[in-house]
Amino acid sequence: MSEKPAKKRLPLRWLSLAELVGIIAVAIAALGYWDAHRERAMTERERAAEAQEKKAEARAGALKLSFLMTGSPEGSGDRLRLSSVYPKQVIQTQSISFPSEIRSDAVQTTGNPRLEAGWIEGGVNKAEHARGGKRHPDRLPVAIVTVFIEDGQTKTDRALYILGFNTHPRVLRSDRIELEGLSLIRRGVGENVQAAVDAVWANQNPPPAKP
Repeated sequence: MSEKPAKKRLPLRWLSLAELVGIIAVAIAALGYWDAHRERAMTERERAAEAQEKKAEARAGALKLSFLMTGSPEGSGDRLRLSSVYPKQVIQTQSISFPSEIRSDAVQTTGNPRLEAGWIEGGVNKAEHARGGKRHPDRLPVAIVTVFIEDGQTKTDRALYILGFNTHPRVLRSDRIELEGLSLIRRGVGENVQAAVDAVWANQNPPPAKP
């Protein structure tokens, strides 16, 4: 009976010094690449987070310094004294537009920001009379274009506000208008502020139906 030939073992070969050095160099290079990649990824994440934080700060700063006015009644409500919420914003001039049904021309002020009841008294009573004496809400949209100084720069704000007022009947005379306050509707209005304020007015006060 014949015996099976024994399997030949593969000869073992020790790595040479040059080969060991080469393998170690490859391993070191791989570790260096991985470490550099991790560091670069961390740096990019940190930069992205920093950029987001700066954007958030910029948005917060822009919102904080957005031009906004308040109105304080003076006397018996014959006038509202207008002022910016932020003292660093100094009002120079204003152009105030009312609904065309109330007043067709804009009022211009310089260095004396205000709203006066006399500017709208006749128009409000006329609009009420045109509607058959039907009372409308004592709120009136106004468009105000304000030129102001901030940090030495001249800026312009175009915004829509609601003017609140009360009416007081008088004998043989039109109702007296008493101004109460001002609240913001929308900022960033386009060049045609008259059309913007007329649109708000028409939405709030539809014209009377024709007989």
